[in-house]
Amino acid sequence: MSAAAFSRSARLKGKAASLLVIGVCIVLSSCNPKTTWSVEVPSPDGSWIASARTDQYSGPGNAGLYTGVYLRRTRGQKDPMEILLLDQQETGPITVKMNWLTPSHLEVTYTDNPTVDFQAVKAAGIEISVRELSSEIIKTSQ
Repeated sequence: MSAAAFSRSARLKGKAASLLVIGVCIVLSSCNPKTTWSVEVPSPDGSWIASARTDQYSGPGNAGLYTGVYLRRTRGQKDPMEILLLDQQETGPITVKMNWLTPSHLEVTYTDNPTVDFQAVKAAGIEISVRELSSEIIKTSQ
């Protein structure tokens, strides 16, 4: 192999390695969502915490805006259980409210018609009611 061919081959390998490193950095930086909003509401008896958070994902092929609602115990096993997932790709920001009607009944309301990707009606003995409200009703109740 001539010196010129060897030099060209080394440059191509260097460019390929640089592109690979840049690609890996882009993929890794876009994997972690950015939480833009969150709230927690304890149950009346203090046994449960209902939490909600909006996560914004970015990057090639995985951009998205989702709000998840979770239940977790305050004692014992504390891993959160997802009970609602709202996809806001088409709607953008929404308003989510959580209200414990009783120690075993959680009501979740939301506005602006997101896509419901997942909804539980009961989890670990907790009844879950989910309703969409108009933006005007939410604004006047604040």
